[in-house]
Amino acid sequence: MVEPVVAPASPPVLRKPASPLEIFRVFNRLALQGFGGVLPIAHRELVEREQWLSPQGFVELLALGQVLPGPNIINLALIFGDRHFGLRGAFAAIGGLLLAPTAIVLGLSLLYRQFADQPLVVAALRGMGVVAAGLVIATAVKLTRTLDGNPLGRPLGYAFGAATLLMVGVLRWPMVYVVLGLGSVGMALAWWRLRPTGASP
Repeated sequence: MVEPVVAPASPPVLRKPASPLEIFRVFNRLALQGFGGVLPIAHRELVEREQWLSPQGFVELLALGQVLPGPNIINLALIFGDRHFGLRGAFAAIGGLLLAPTAIVLGLSLLYRQFADQPLVVAALRGMGVVAAGLVIATAVKLTRTLDGNPLGRPLGYAFGAATLLMVGVLRWPMVYVVLGLGSVGMALAWWRLRPTGASP
């Protein structure tokens, strides 16, 4: 009996934001969910819910945002908005990301000055820190799926992740030196693996 040939699953078709207003709405929504860290929410909203980015595309934007000055999520929003609607899209993404959270933070800071010593407030802040750490770890696990399409592959990807954790989390080395050092090594390895084979010296 001949086994039927199963065609490989085609990658999902990515959507595009319809307008700068839609970019503003989505980034505002993800910002209002991101207590303790917006990055995990950004992955869920942009990749899983809106399907504006593939997992690989999200990683590429995040990697670019990490090497630029400023917060990663701000850089990611700027690049994403500019890619679709130019300057209007960039302003829409940044506005959605910052407008409502800024107002909330200013209001909460006034309350915090009055209730900072309350045991309930201290415990709540510690709990938020644990939740934020869990969200970051969950996002990191999701992003490991993109290592299959990375020039370095899973083994080297895990090795770089472990080295980063050791240098920053254990040895407390400054992040800028870790990024410059490991980033340079990673780019050199990726270039070496992507270089044309059989080229004359």
